[in-house]
Amino acid sequence: MIPIDLSGKVAVITGGIQGLGKATAAMLLRAGANVAVNYYDDTAGVSRQRAAETACEWGAAGLVMAADVRSRSEMTAFFDSVTGQFGRLDFLVNNAAILRDRSVKNLTDNEWDAVVDTNLSAVFKVSQTALPFLQDGGRIVNMASISGVIGFFGQANYASAKAGVIAFTKVLSRELASRRINVNAVAPGVVLTEMGASIPEAAREHMLAQIPLKRFGNPDEIASVILYLCSDLSSYVTGQTLHVNGGWWG
Repeated sequence: MIPIDLSGKVAVITGGIQGLGKATAAMLLRAGANVAVNYYDDTAGVSRQRAAETACEWGAAGLVMAADVRSRSEMTAFFDSVTGQFGRLDFLVNNAAILRDRSVKNLTDNEWDAVVDTNLSAVFKVSQTALPFLQDGGRIVNMASISGVIGFFGQANYASAKAGVIAFTKVLSRELASRRINVNAVAPGVVLTEMGASIPEAAREHMLAQIPLKRFGNPDEIASVILYLCSDLSSYVTGQTLHVNGGWWG
């Protein structure tokens, strides 16, 4: 048995109060790490409710704080709070993302900008903001997507952003190698989260028929790959995109 023990380590997972982000945070917690997650404070108050439930669930081992990944000032305050509470930062998982699906013919500038700003530009901004806080020898894991590799109908904005994340990962891995910070991406296929459940039934059936394993993924199967990338087992892995998609290649 080769255990993964992250005791004494601290991880930040952006957008970590639901879906893949929360599954990743829970996985790293079980491995012994302290975790901190941010969330976007929507006007409906749904995120605040989820954040309160998450904070109660994790107790002293977790930090849950409102901060917009698109805002350098809010993310700087967030990282200040993380290091103030836990004393260090070892892992950054850039997970926060949104969908605004529409065909190119009908896609608006606002829908394009919203997705690219959150899913790509924020990965750059958050990573850059985190660098002074991140320990040498740490890890950055960026959430890409199968959509950024094969391109789904109606996802020009999302696929373009996720393809950009893959390219950004390659560049950043080179630039941070001197600090022994490994930078990798994970490209999930369709996973049964709230985002995955929003896909229309007919589209999901079409997707399922193309997956050799004949099923969709579950959040823990993605989180376990991120756990590996945060562990010493991945010490010679950097600049890579790990495709976790049940064998689906378009």
